[in-house]
Amino acid sequence: MSTDTDRAAGCVSHCRDMAEVRRGVDALDDAIVPLLARRAGFMTQAARIKHDETLVRDEARIAAIVARVRRIAERQGGNPDLIERLYRAMMEIYIDHEYQELARLRLTTPTP
Repeated sequence: MSTDTDRAAGCVSHCRDMAEVRRGVDALDDAIVPLLARRAGFMTQAARIKHDETLVRDEARIAAIVARVRRIAERQGGNPDLIERLYRAMMEIYIDHEYQELARLRLTTPTP
């Protein structure tokens, strides 16, 4: 019986040892970290545009993102539950970042 995790594991080559696993993970991290940094940049832009703490958390947007990434995970043979958990945790961190950016922008932006 095949699981989602088994199918996702089929997307990578068979590793012969932990060194090979680690090289693969490191290569993915090299691709993922710049994307996460770019996503943080968009959260800074969101803070600048929203300029109101009450607008930072958007439950409808969170639900839409979760639904979207679950579909992507399913299409890619991944585990939608795992992807949802990762995204929910990541979004909470980015929401915190957005609040911090909003506070920082308030301190550095002169009021008219």
